[in-house]
Amino acid sequence: MTKLRLGVNIDHVATIRNARGGAFPDPVRAAKLAAMAGADGITAHLREDRRHISDADVERLTHELDLPLNLEMAATPEMLAIALRHRPHAACIVPEKREERTTEGGIDTVGLRGRLGPMVRALRENGTRVSLFVEPDRRHLDAAKALGAPVVELHTGAYCDSHGGQRQRHLETIREAAAYGAELGLEVHAGHGLSYETVAPIATIPQIRELNIGHFLIGEAIFVGLQEAIRRMRQLMDEARGGAQL
Repeated sequence: MTKLRLGVNIDHVATIRNARGGAFPDPVRAAKLAAMAGADGITAHLREDRRHISDADVERLTHELDLPLNLEMAATPEMLAIALRHRPHAACIVPEKREERTTEGGIDTVGLRGRLGPMVRALRENGTRVSLFVEPDRRHLDAAKALGAPVVELHTGAYCDSHGGQRQRHLETIREAAAYGAELGLEVHAGHGLSYETVAPIATIPQIRELNIGHFLIGEAIFVGLQEAIRRMRQLMDEARGGAQL
């Protein structure tokens, strides 16, 4: 079974910095520490309201980071222009509402097909790998395939927020979606809300190639340090992935 990649989202290092202003803590330093701790990539969401990651952060990450940068972005002309200018390794198109605390659900690949199609083409032609953040639903996977996106990231929020039998049902939905996405020829990623408690079952799904995790790791870093938090997550992912071979 292929190694499961870990993308570390550093948004909320910038959230803490912006709460007071100034330059500290530095999200670029966090990205470099994540690399040392075993991350395979760095994810950063440049929101329209700039509530955490800033344009200057994206500029620095592009030039100072050795790991691949995955730029999360809304489906807007402004964000497309920024992504085309910086040419990150990857761009994940996500839904975005100004009043939300965090990304709520997957993007509507069906209803927004006319807007997403040109964006996907422009990014791909510019050398950026494109992913769409979607609900684990066949309709959205079919639409992602039709749009020409090579990657989908399955939204794991409902799974992480539920418990007991309901969580198991959400897990089965994700399993089915991952298998279906792979059948379509899509590379399947997953993320949103994953923690030490919830990561292992997702990591055992063989079709999932990458997990993107941020908020939990930054919160855990308050208590144990960022590198230790990431190393522990990496360990749990690797153990689950290895155990799935048994």
